[in-house]
Amino acid sequence: MQVVNTVKALRNWVLSTKESGQSIGLVPTMGFLHEGHLALVESAKSENDLVVMSIFVNPAQFGPNEDFDRYPRDFDRDSTLAEKAGVDVIFAPSVEEMYPRESQITMGAGTLADVLCGKSRPGHFDGVLKVVTKLFHLVQPDMAYFGQKDAQQLAIIESLVRDFDFPLDIRRIATVREPDGLAKSSRNVYLSETERAEAPKLYQALQRGVTIACNGKDPIPEMTRFIQSETSGTIDYIELLSYPDLTEAPNGQAILALAVQFQKARLIDNIIFNLKEN
Repeated sequence: MQVVNTVKALRNWVLSTKESGQSIGLVPTMGFLHEGHLALVESAKSENDLVVMSIFVNPAQFGPNEDFDRYPRDFDRDSTLAEKAGVDVIFAPSVEEMYPRESQITMGAGTLADVLCGKSRPGHFDGVLKVVTKLFHLVQPDMAYFGQKDAQQLAIIESLVRDFDFPLDIRRIATVREPDGLAKSSRNVYLSETERAEAPKLYQALQRGVTIACNGKDPIPEMTRFIQSETSGTIDYIELLSYPDLTEAPNGQAILALAVQFQKARLIDNIIFNLKEN
C-alpha cells in the first residue's frame, strides 16, 4: 500500500494507472476508520482493479462552533486498517495541500441542503461539494463509494454527478450497524457509557416510525415521544421526505431520518424505504 500526501504524487499515480487501463474505486473518508468505512472498501475492491482511500478532515464542511479541532484522528491506526482491508493507495493531504489558497469560486448545494442536517448546519454541504469535487478530479475514479447513513450527503453528491456529468458512478452502501442496531460512526467514541446504552433507541424509533408511516399515519409524534422517554438526547430533527429529491409528501421511495444531540456527540440515522411496497 502506498501513502501519498501531495496532489502531484497522486496525479502521477493516477496517470500511470489510467495508462495501464486499470479501474479505480474511490472511498472518501475523514479517517478514524470503522467497519462502515471498511465495508465501502470491500465493495470497491469487488468492482475495481485498485482502491484509493482519501483520509482528510475537511475544514470546509465544519461550522465555527463544530468539532473540527477535536474530530478524532489516528492515522497510524487508519493506515493499518486500510492496508489490511486491501486499500492500494491512501491520499492523506494536509489542509494547505488541499486548499493552497482561498478559492474565489464557491459551490452551493441548493434546496437539497434546506432540510435534515443542512437546515441546522448552513454551509456544511457546500463544503462537502468542494472537497468531493476536488477528489473526483484528482483521483478520476470509475466508481466512488458512500454510505447510506449520510443519506443527505449521498443525495447531494448523486445530484452533483448527474447534473454536471462527472464520468463516474456513485455506489450506495448500506449502513453498517453494531449488534444492537447503533449505526457505526466515528463520533460514537464521544458517547458516555449511559448515552451509549441509550443510543440504539434511535434506530428502534426509526423502525417504529417506518411501520407507522406504512400504515398511512404521521410517525413523528410517536417517534418524538419514544426518543424523549427513552434517551437523554435532544432531538434536532425527525423528518419524513421523498428520496433522493428530499421533498415533502413522499409517495414512493422515502427517507425517515433523525438527528439527536447528546452531550458531546450529535448522532444521525435514517431508513430509506418504499411507501408503495409496504
